Amino acid sequence: MTFLLVAHGTRKQRGVALIGDLADRVSAALDAPVHVTFVDVLGPTPSELLCELPDRPTVLVPAFLARGYHVSRDIPAHVTASGHHDVTVTRALGPDPQLIRVMIDRLLESGWRPADSVILAAAGTSDPAAMRDLHTTATWLSAMVGARVELAFAATGAPTVADAVAAARRRGRRVVVASYLLSEGLFQDRLRDSGADLVTDPLGTHPGVARLIAGRFRRAHAMAGAPAARSGMRGR
Repeated sequence: MTFLLVAHGTRKQRGVALIGDLADRVSAALDAPVHVTFVDVLGPTPSELLCELPDRPTVLVPAFLARGYHVSRDIPAHVTASGHHDVTVTRALGPDPQLIRVMIDRLLESGWRPADSVILAAAGTSDPAAMRDLHTTATWLSAMVGARVELAFAATGAPTVADAVAAARRRGRRVVVASYLLSEGLFQDRLRDSGADLVTDPLGTHPGVARLIAGRFRRAHAMAGAPAARSGMRGR
């Protein structure tokens, strides 16, 4: 069985190193190699790596926090282009209760207090399904912090994080931006420049993220080995 972790890609070396470190942690949990590939900015792409690897059962986990173009269209297109005959593609990492627990830990690490205004900051998307995923995550996080969490975006969508911070500031409370990003990069830089009092770190280095990804690999591996499993690309 081959394990592939597919990330977006970034020109920030810290972001690339973070994904590599995350793959190493997942590899240690699985006691098996985890290969890293990217759909944008840098390579290798999923199709390139699948062409290089042996044509044996493969599990591919998208390292994305919601559905969207890359998960629903880009990754399947890469799998098809590779000609690989047995690839199981899992769903995106979020929404998932494990990620909510990770964000709560990040908020506590940042110095968040229950009286603060909290903004959930995502990269953004024009995909309706991905937007529903993000609103689900904001609703779950609201339940955990005990107050409404506003959703804002670093790239695509409104309000922008900076606009949401400015609006929250008028309520006279401290403003905390909860990063819903996996790694360092341009978008995380935008969160830090948003004018918030506190900005949490990206999620990727938290042990809970590695556990979530390892769990996705394990479940897909078990399903792929079941008698009812069939050849070809599958989704989990």
